[in-house]
Amino acid sequence: MVCVKDGQVLLIRRGTPPMTGEWSLPGGRVEPGEPVRVAALRELFEETGVTAELAGLIDVVDAIVKTRDGTLVTRHFVLSDFAAVWTGGEPVAGDDAADARFFEADALDDIDLWDETRRVVREGLDLVAKLSNARN
Repeated sequence: MVCVKDGQVLLIRRGTPPMTGEWSLPGGRVEPGEPVRVAALRELFEETGVTAELAGLIDVVDAIVKTRDGTLVTRHFVLSDFAAVWTGGEPVAGDDAADARFFEADALDDIDLWDETRRVVREGLDLVAKLSNARN
């Protein structure tokens, strides 16, 4: 989830595999019978203590994890990336996050992020900005 607050984006430092220690977007698994939009907001709150209002779907992304030699797929995640506007709470690492904080958009270039995460964040910021402009 790309959660935006005053032009800043919320990231978590992953506390569990895969990608332990790396910065990423808050998110997680959908529980059986749970609508994906409900899951996105629940995971955001569980990992960060932040609440938000969904702004829209950014993209659906495949995250394919392979062995070190690249010959075997070990995991395949399908990520439904939503944009959301912060409505409350201050980021506190929870659930499987080791850290959670808002970052200025300009600071994202200095953080080691997966290229696909960087792309989704930029599109999420654009979507939230367009919705904000349409409301004003």
